[in-house]
Amino acid sequence: MAGQELIGQVSDLLREVAAGVVMPRFRKLAEAEVRVKSPGEEVTIADEEAEQLLNLRLPALLPGSRVIGEEAVSAQPELLQGLGEGTVFVVDPIDGTSNFVKGSPCFSMMVALLREGEPVASWMLSPATDTIHVAERGAGAWIDGRRVRVGRPPQWTGLRGGVLTRFLPAEITARVHANGRDLAAILPGMFCAGEEYPAIVRGEQNFVVFWRGLPWDHAPGALFLEEAGGRAARFDGRPYRPAEQGSGILAAQSPELWDELQRRLFAEI
Repeated sequence: MAGQELIGQVSDLLREVAAGVVMPRFRKLAEAEVRVKSPGEEVTIADEEAEQLLNLRLPALLPGSRVIGEEAVSAQPELLQGLGEGTVFVVDPIDGTSNFVKGSPCFSMMVALLREGEPVASWMLSPATDTIHVAERGAGAWIDGRRVRVGRPPQWTGLRGGVLTRFLPAEITARVHANGRDLAAILPGMFCAGEEYPAIVRGEQNFVVFWRGLPWDHAPGALFLEEAGGRAARFDGRPYRPAEQGSGILAAQSPELWDELQRRLFAEI
């Protein structure tokens, strides 16, 4: 467990970095402050400066810990090799960078604390609304200090869920759309995992299908969802473990709904 003191300290730090580095650049980015780091992937000066600050400040809150951030891994992929060892803060300084660049408020600052590869605490701050989502393994999930639990999902024909098709193989996309044609809605996704997982807990959508399983995208949200009573796992039912490579994550509002979605959408995969 992480402890409430650390939960509060990291929450305060994220808000401090958001106020000092991220929000002053929101809708005010100069052309030179945005670059393409890989095909279809943008990074901004706000991403880089926020990660630098978190890299400096997080270990001071928990002596013996270290930080593995998205932008650092982009420059040094070998950093991921030690993700399952020791005490690690996994950081996504801005999740939903493309939204941030476009001026959309749908972006998040995400941190997960891993011990020997197991997520034990997580933080997702939505800077545009100053909403903080936190979770502690075995203790629960909170939004702005209020304990949250998932509601009861609707029947199959009332379900709404996001299917992020950008990286999803075409044959899986086709199967999901065919097998889910009687759902209430299949949504294109928010392009921000830090908003997708909370939306499930709030009942605004009932599930999400992801392909890429990058640890900074999913370790925070998966723990938050599970501590609120939902489930996130690989398509075949294996638990999502941030230190293990692999593709395909199904997140659902309840374990029972996860089972039904897996059976109907992915049983043949």
